Order: sequence, then C-alpha cells, then structure tokens
Amino acid sequence: MWTEKPLGIDRESAQTFLDEAARAGLLVGVAPDTAYGPGLQTARRVIERGDIGTPLSAQTVIQYPGPQMFHPNPEFLFATGAGPLFDIGPYDLTALVHLLGPFASVAAVGSRSRATRTIQVGERAGTEFPVTAYTHVGAIANFASGAVAQSVFSFDSPLSTILFEVTGTEGTLSVPDPNRLSGPVRITRPATMDSLDQDIEWIDVPVADETFSRGAGVLDLARCIRNGGTPMASGSLGYHVLDVMVSTEEAIETGRMVEVASTTDVIPQLPEGWDPYESTL
Repeated sequence: MWTEKPLGIDRESAQTFLDEAARAGLLVGVAPDTAYGPGLQTARRVIERGDIGTPLSAQTVIQYPGPQMFHPNPEFLFATGAGPLFDIGPYDLTALVHLLGPFASVAAVGSRSRATRTIQVGERAGTEFPVTAYTHVGAIANFASGAVAQSVFSFDSPLSTILFEVTGTEGTLSVPDPNRLSGPVRITRPATMDSLDQDIEWIDVPVADETFSRGAGVLDLARCIRNGGTPMASGSLGYHVLDVMVSTEEAIETGRMVEVASTTDVIPQLPEGWDPYESTL
C-alpha cells in the first residue's frame, strides 16, 4: 500500500491507517521517495564516511510566493492541514531524518501574511479564496542524536529559495533540493582568518549519474512484498514525519517546545549500484 505525502493531517487517523494495514498484513510505503535519488544518497554517504566529522546542525529553507501562482485550484493547499509545512515540509523533514536520525522535540512560530489569496492561472484566474493555514513557518528542532536544525517553510517570499546544509565538526555539506532526485553535493572546510572575507571554496562530491525518476519508492515496496524486508520509505517514517509536523503546529499554538512522541528506526541506505531497472518479479 503506497500513499503520497503526507501520511495524514492528524496522528489519530494516520495511526488507525497503519494499524489497519498491519492487521491486514500489508506493507505501507509513504512518499516522498526522492530520498532514493543519487543526490540524497550521496549526501548520506558523505556523512557516514565522516567527511564532515560529527554532524552538529542543519539549516533548511523552502520558500516561494505560493502555489496560487501555478495551480488552477489551489484552495486546499491553503486550508487547515496544509500550508507549506504539510505540502513541502515532508521533503526537508524526511531528508533530515535520513541524515540526522529521528526528531526529539520542536519549537516554532507561524504566520499568515494575508487572509485571502487570488488564483493566477487557469479558468478561475482572478478568483479570491480564504487562507486558514499558516503560510510561513519557522521551526527549530532537537534530534535524538544531539544534532539541532532550523527550518523555514514559506508561501510568503517573493524570493524562491532552496537551501539545505548540514554542518559537522570538520566541514559543511551542501545537500541538493530534497524535492529532486539529484543535484550537486558539495563540502566546504572551516574558514581561516585569511579566508573569512573570501568567496566560499566548495569541493564537489561525485554523484552517480543514475537516471531514474519518482516511483522508486513504489518499486522498493514491490520488492519488499516479493522478497521480504521493510520499505525504506516506510509507514513508520511517514508517521514520524507527520508527528513532527503536527508537533510543529502545536508548538506554534502553545508557544512552547513540544516533545515528539514517535520515533523511527535508522533508515537503511540503498546499496551501491542499486538498480531500479532489474527484474522485480
């Protein structure tokens, strides 16, 4: 059983879904499966090799003016249970779990820049609709590993920005857009007094030139059904990411740090040379 991201919009219905699947003997896979791509897999290997030392922190940003720019029926993306946190948040949050492990606690602030938006494309262009979701979320998080992260999810920025960096004791890793399967992976080493005012010197990390698209998660799920095992984009991972998002909204509402009750196992990495084109059946 495969479902798109997010797994749900509340913990209770998502847990019921997973419980029913378990009773029926079904495996559950949850998008996004872009973590299967060579970009994030290469970044994971960089960290596991110790190329940046011990991971200490991460910062992620996904911001742009909002889906009313291109979606002909965008109302649902601005409704309760959506917004940038639930729409685009699963990409960064899933990638953070892959690279730093499960979340432990979150704090956050949120805002709505305006009460309505206007559709800009399609037959309904010019139609105004209400906004109930937070359209800008700033979050900070603690991980069970001891690492920390700060993240921005926004439909309010005129500037379209994608940023994903992990800093360790020996360097900083630039990670490709988690909404894509690949992209450049780069490392920079600690600056010296002589280099503080100079342009950052990045070291490119070779990324496998693998040409497969979204759907790798469904393929992995099918192989697990056939051969046994747990899909990498598992129901447990999907639930943990949902729990983080719900906890983030609770942190916004209460103004407090919220403990993330769920966890998930360390996510297995794809083996070198994993071939999506080999026979599954």
